[in-house]
Amino acid sequence: MCEDQRLSFSQMNQRCNKLVHALRKLGVEKGDRVAILAFNEPEYYDLFNAAAKMGAIMVTLNYRLAAPELQYIMEDCGAKVLIFSREFAEVADSFRNDVPAEHYIAIMDGPPEWAMSYTDLIQGESDEEPEIVGGGDDVLAILYTSGTTGKPKGAMLSHNNFFVTSDTIITTVGMPGETFLIVLPLFHIGALPGIILNSQYGLRSVLCRTLDPKRFLELLGEEKVTAFGSVPALLQILQMVPDFDKYDWSSVEVILVYAAPVPVTLLKEYAEAGIEVRQLYGLTECTGPAAVIDGEHALTKAGSCGLPMFYIDIRLVDEDGNDVGPEELGEVLIRSQNVMLGYWDKPEETARTIRDGWLYTGDIAKMDDEGYLYIMDRKKDMIISGGENIYPAEIEDFLLSHPKVADVGVIGCPDEQWGEAVRAVVVVKEGEELTEVELIEYCKGKIGKFKMPRSVVFVEALPRTPTGKILKRVLRDEYNV
Repeated sequence: MCEDQRLSFSQMNQRCNKLVHALRKLGVEKGDRVAILAFNEPEYYDLFNAAAKMGAIMVTLNYRLAAPELQYIMEDCGAKVLIFSREFAEVADSFRNDVPAEHYIAIMDGPPEWAMSYTDLIQGESDEEPEIVGGGDDVLAILYTSGTTGKPKGAMLSHNNFFVTSDTIITTVGMPGETFLIVLPLFHIGALPGIILNSQYGLRSVLCRTLDPKRFLELLGEEKVTAFGSVPALLQILQMVPDFDKYDWSSVEVILVYAAPVPVTLLKEYAEAGIEVRQLYGLTECTGPAAVIDGEHALTKAGSCGLPMFYIDIRLVDEDGNDVGPEELGEVLIRSQNVMLGYWDKPEETARTIRDGWLYTGDIAKMDDEGYLYIMDRKKDMIISGGENIYPAEIEDFLLSHPKVADVGVIGCPDEQWGEAVRAVVVVKEGEELTEVELIEYCKGKIGKFKMPRSVVFVEALPRTPTGKILKRVLRDEYNV
């Protein structure tokens, strides 16, 4: 169900089959990339399932990115086709002549002259089962993660990766009732596995095209939603809706929360309403979740993201690769069948990240004597804002392109609504003058809005190590309050 559209599993399969036949007529073959730039549309399901059957690779594009960032991803993955919804026709038009895509398919009435209509494309096609050529360790999807060196990397996720994640969630957390609501964007690893999980276990999907907090709360009661995925910021946004406590939550059994720790006060409020909040720790590179904590222990072990999930091995190691003891800090290593195949067209990055079967996450954590995991430091100084991963190096590289900026360090600062916001600590070139407003304006239209600095601090010099690395801990201590 999405807005006024309701489809059975059989109807969804027919739509998928039609898309397979249509894409094959456009020349899409096994291994070819098909990108999608859209809100949460039923067409996301069509493409995910069609790519699985025909051995193509789905590339999900973050619609919050700016046009130059989307262009880079389109060039990097070499997508042959771009499917986009009506809101993104203008941005697709801005880069279509500079990327290798051969076909543009619009989810809209009256598409631009350079694109074809999605409805017209599949309307005359057969819904008979096509020859299935994808499966196993073939790449099914590429999800781009923000790069610590300034450019995003495409995590290659296989058919098996998604199936293992689906089984891992159900085996560890249990069946989330009968109706799962998806409101997080499907370009994100926090939402995309829900397509296969819901199909694999016969769960009914309620798909929110975009977030309308009031409408979201109405759907909980109208559709008897039993579970949904969230980020902490969403739970807080919902509470700000007028008459929040009057909406019908009676069917909701569990909320799966990703991306950042949930404040204990928020956990208590939902627990008092009889709703269990299950916090998960994971990342794109392991197709989603790796650890989870139940509602009870989330309160008694505040700050922990729980125990490793079923099928998942987690180790903490020091800089020499030796396992650390309880309460000692170490890097999080993950081993599982849902660990990605590697980064698209980046063998060196892959070799650094996956070693001897273990995924080196870059996250620093500790475990208590009962095995509960506590993430202590963000992955390579990552900022998490509203569930979105933001890497300072990417923003720093961009800000250094401003002609008046001599040096810059980017950190996260507390934000009541989004958890964290971006703050730039800037050294201005000698003889130049620069204001906060001027620098923020410079970012508009060039990087995603969620990555833009909300505030700027001007300093004489940045603290650095003898080897030249910015001392982010010092910046956070001085400027993140």
